[in-house]
This record gives sequence, C-alpha cells and structure tokens, in this order.
Amino acid sequence: MIKLNAQTLQRRFNSFNQKSIWLALLAFTLFASACEKEIDETSPTPTTENQTVNDWILENMQMYYYWNEQIPANPDKSQSAEDFFNSLLYTYDATARPDGDRFSFMSENAEELEASLSGQEQTTGAEYTFYLASQGSNDVIAQVIYVLPGSPADQAGLKRGDIVFQVNGQTLDRSNYYSLLFGQSSQTLGLGIWQNNELVKGNLTKNVSTAVVQENPVYLDSTYTVGDKKIGYVVYNQFIPSPSGTENGQYDKQLDQIFGNFKSEGINELILDLRYNPGGYVSSATNLASLIGKNIDANKVFYSQEWNSVLAPELEKEYGADYGTEYFVAKPQNIGNHLNRVYVLTSDHTASASELIINGLRPYMEVITVGSTTVGKNVGSITITDDTERFKLALQPIVFKSYNSLGQSDYTTGFTPTIEANETIDLKPLGDVEETVLNTTLSHITGVRTARLGVSERTLPMAGSSIERKAGGSNMFDKRILNLPAIVQ
Repeated sequence: MIKLNAQTLQRRFNSFNQKSIWLALLAFTLFASACEKEIDETSPTPTTENQTVNDWILENMQMYYYWNEQIPANPDKSQSAEDFFNSLLYTYDATARPDGDRFSFMSENAEELEASLSGQEQTTGAEYTFYLASQGSNDVIAQVIYVLPGSPADQAGLKRGDIVFQVNGQTLDRSNYYSLLFGQSSQTLGLGIWQNNELVKGNLTKNVSTAVVQENPVYLDSTYTVGDKKIGYVVYNQFIPSPSGTENGQYDKQLDQIFGNFKSEGINELILDLRYNPGGYVSSATNLASLIGKNIDANKVFYSQEWNSVLAPELEKEYGADYGTEYFVAKPQNIGNHLNRVYVLTSDHTASASELIINGLRPYMEVITVGSTTVGKNVGSITITDDTERFKLALQPIVFKSYNSLGQSDYTTGFTPTIEANETIDLKPLGDVEETVLNTTLSHITGVRTARLGVSERTLPMAGSSIERKAGGSNMFDKRILNLPAIVQ
C-alpha cells in the first residue's frame, strides 16, 4: 500500500479551505487504513491487466460510492474496466430500485474529463436540441439553442434558432445524427426553416470546424425596467469557477461583478436562467446562492451532504456533526434583501447544482420556477484518478446525497415548474423580451404582457439535446476533493 503524506496532499488541495483539505486527507487515510486491515499480504497478485485496474476500481468504489453496501460481494474482475465499473453500480430501476443510481460514470481519459468539467472541449461551439422531423419519422433535425461567443460556429454565423437537417451531404437520422454532428471535425451544415408547420429544406449551408473551446458559463446578463420593477436577468450555463487549468475563480468573480452592478442599479426582481445548465461544481453553486439568498450570512446552512456508512461515522467522530455542512458565504454583492422572491427558468436539462440552488434557497425565500420539469438529481460526485498514472481512466461515482437546511431532498423526479412554459420552434435570442419563457416570466413579474407571444405550431417529438453530453450530462461535482488521490497497492 502506497501512502501519500500530509504535505503532498496539502499541496494538491492548497486552493481549498483548511477544513476541506483535512476532510480529503481523512477520507484517504481512512481508506488506506481499511485496506491495510482488509487485504491479506499473502493474497495472490492479480495476473491480468483487467484484474489490476478492476482491483483499483473496486477499492475506490467500496470506500467512496454512496451505495457501497449494494456493491456485489464477488464481482467478475475479468471484465473490461468499463463493464466492471458498471457491474458495481446500484443501477436505477423504476420498480425494483427507485432509489438507485442514474448518474455515476467512468471516463477512459481523465485529462479530457477534467477539462470538460471546467468547460473546455473540442467543439464547434453550437449546442442543439434534437427533434424527430415528424411523428414516426427516422429523420432528425437539430435546432441551435445557443452558440458560444468566438467559437467556430459563432464565426460561421450560426445562431440560436437555426435548424440543421444535414451534415456533409447526409441527412440526419436516428442512427447518424450524433456521429455527424460530434464525430467530424469539418462540417458543412445544411439549414432549413420551419414554415407552415413543416420543415422547408433550402440550399443554405454553413461551414464549421471543431476547435478546443473554453466555455464561459456566464452567458448573458441584462436588466429590464417595467414600472417600479427593476429586473435583473442572468443566463448561466454551467457551474464552473475558473477556466480549465486555472484556479483564479474568474467566472465566480464575473458573477460577483454582475450582482454588484445589480445591487447598485437597485434591482428588486431576479430571473436566473438555468435552462441549459446540467450542473457542475458545488463551490460555484455556493457562490451563486450567496449572491441571491435573503437574510443569509456565513452561519446559515446552504446545504448538507450525506455520505456512505463507511465514511460518515468516522468523519463525524473526527470533525463533528457538521462535517458535511456547506454554509453560505458573506458577500457584499448579495441582493437578497432587495428581493422577496427569485425566478428560476428551468427545462429537462436543468440538473444537479442547478437544482441545488432551487432546493437550497427555498428555506430562505420564495423560488418560482418557470419552464418545464427538471432532471431530479439530488446527489453529487467526485472525480477519482490514479495518482501513479498507471491508468488513464477516471471514475465519477456518486458519493453523497444533498439536503437543504430543512432536511429536504425530495426531488428525485425533478422540480415541477410553478409556471409551465415551453420553448417554441421559432426561438428568439436569449434576453429578447419576446423569447417565450423569458416573456412568460416578465409578464408574471409585472402583470403586464410585455410582448406578443408567438404561438407554437410545433408538434415534433423531442429526441434529446447536446447538453446531455457535457461532462456526464448532469453531475454535481465537489471541487473540495476533486482528483482525490487514488488507492494503489
């Protein structure tokens, strides 16, 4: 058993607070000690590469996995790493395991995963919602929901609402749309328009290529004044504190500045647009919640974590009952005391840290959700990599369940919207007062219809979204123990 000393661990976690460093250290030490007690030195050495990596996977999962008591007693270590990892999961089943795991995953490339968790990936910069072209059809259309500024898609003139039906001369269908849009570095996109309740395929094309793009999750902010209502609006697409490879808190600081401006402008209503936000780092969720919460301070609980039965008793014994408690941060830019409520725009892509915001703020203020039902992810994960770099893969297991300050965590089926509002096929730009979901919200705030709403004639069945491919789709990451040193024999 290889042990890392406290100084090595402290260097790795030097950007985190002291309590978090020692929580991570304790978790590692506990597992190291457990391994020493449980592993017989005369045990036979694994004879295959599969067994070696699978021993590593099993040890980490037995220690950190939230459902570790459900791991099979004698899993088959001859399987491939991915199959073996999946065989350990307490997989969700609506009938047999309604409390099961929907979110743990494994990545074959730890470096790519870590970059993706921080919003960096090889992409054209366009995100899509997918629809079947008509009822019963195999053909797929991809509608652009947003484009990253400065990306190849942006430079090519692609914009929100554009409809793609063809890539490199091939019509998108159920079997090829993913590989055509995300598996080819150079793309000629065939664009159509929605007219008279049908897709009209024209000859318009856009040429795009992929590049390594760093997404700034703070997509848009604006203000609206209607009568005595001064309304702040923020589109936030992923909970990321900093660009990949940095720890400067750039994106958190950008939100601080926006809310500082809101405060100086006298904002008294807030709309937080999380429709395309599948989650991210809980540290950024705490930062954002601390800018919004009403009558909160550093002694008020934002949320708490429930870990598995192996770690929880030891952590509580060492650090007390609040070892997994996350408190709000005192922020001078907080506008909560100027608000009576917050509006959160949601969709079926809204998950994890986004839902943590909704659940964590509810004990302190009215949270009105507008849109459609959220994913329902009340659990969080960490990234586990092999510190000796024998294996390039990374594990992203669920390791805790989250609760708000009232002990509530009852949203596994998602948050049903307070006000239902669905996007139409004639998408308006984000921030435009005629954009359907924003317009519905503004009308509810002001009691005045601020624009004529377009009537959607779309009856197309949805077939998913590119948002789902973001770093596991809808995970909530605990940055305090990201890249926790792996257990090695």
